[in-house]
Amino acid sequence: MEQKRCIYSPVKTGGANTLVPARKNLLIRGWSRIMMMAQSTVSVQPAMVLTSDNFKVNQWSSGMCDCCEDMGICCCGLFCTYCLMCKTSEDFGECLCLPLLEICFGGMLHPITFAMRSSMRERYHIQGSIQNDCCAVTCCPVCVWCQMAREIKARRHNLVVINSTVHTVHQQPQAFNQPTQAVNMGYQPPQAINPGY
Repeated sequence: MEQKRCIYSPVKTGGANTLVPARKNLLIRGWSRIMMMAQSTVSVQPAMVLTSDNFKVNQWSSGMCDCCEDMGICCCGLFCTYCLMCKTSEDFGECLCLPLLEICFGGMLHPITFAMRSSMRERYHIQGSIQNDCCAVTCCPVCVWCQMAREIKARRHNLVVINSTVHTVHQQPQAFNQPTQAVNMGYQPPQAINPGY
């Protein structure tokens, strides 16, 4: 009478290691790979952004007192300063209500205006210094907000987007505690040899 020997291999199921016949182990691994391959990841590459040369590089696009360049911004700054401040802050990518914190300082200090101007100068690589920002904010904070609003408008108007296509990338997610090499579904494990019969 011939005895068949089966090769067993460990498989982690339900948090415990159990022994499963090797063929069934390959089948379990194969199906888990197929299920993982059904998922795909879409990756969007950032587009290159170029600016036009309509304004001087490393300089403000307009002066602090050039309110006549954009009368809409000037009138908004004159008649509804906090509306202009909030809109400019939002357009710059900061919290919409951030400029309203200046109300807490009673109109004497303008730390939010100072921080926004310095941050804008750093982001756009505009020449200047913290001392210049401090003097400008202290002398006329409304003019500073008008200048920042014009700068954002000029920078947005002169953007050119290149290569804005979406590329789909298919990635195979890795399952927890699974081997990283591919499983050959046509693989047949070696049969046990009974010596001496």
